[in-house]
Amino acid sequence: MTQRTKVAVLISGRGSNMEALVRAAQDPACPFEVVLVLSNKPEAGGLVTAAEAGIEALAVDQRPFGKDREAHERAIDAALRARGVEVVALAGYMRILTPFLVEAWAGRMLNIHPSLLPKYPGLDTHGRALAAGEVEAGCTVHLVTAGVDEGPVLGQARVPILPGDTEHMLSDRVLEQEHQLYAATLAEFVRGL
Repeated sequence: MTQRTKVAVLISGRGSNMEALVRAAQDPACPFEVVLVLSNKPEAGGLVTAAEAGIEALAVDQRPFGKDREAHERAIDAALRARGVEVVALAGYMRILTPFLVEAWAGRMLNIHPSLLPKYPGLDTHGRALAAGEVEAGCTVHLVTAGVDEGPVLGQARVPILPGDTEHMLSDRVLEQEHQLYAATLAEFVRGL
């Protein structure tokens, strides 16, 4: 069997996209394996989920580092390299990265964002899409670059905005697409490495 690409998933919360990647990696035909789930928050629910799935779950708590974000990222980078990680997948990792980590993993770090980038980077994507009267929303997998949600798009999935949609309703439908899109796009990406 060919060697599968070692992926680390970075999370800050429950990690539903991480779960989707872990599920996808259980298929022997999947070209990647999730070898580490890492969070900046020790209380992140996704760490428990990862451990229950038999994947190493590690917290590198941001709090002891105070405002020194780069020092925190250097600790994360050391953990990734110590485990032979080849690709990093951000999945609800709620920290803006410094140039250090972005450059250290340039071309090998992906993110999923709940909008059709370049529209609505950052937070409150669904509320902004509804307020603007958009007819569709969706999600984007992109390479991470220095600008927030600005990297090259690797894949998108579209979701119609329905009459009477609330942010919550739209968010739920987009999240379903995120779970499918991220695993498929990551698999395609690692096959091209």
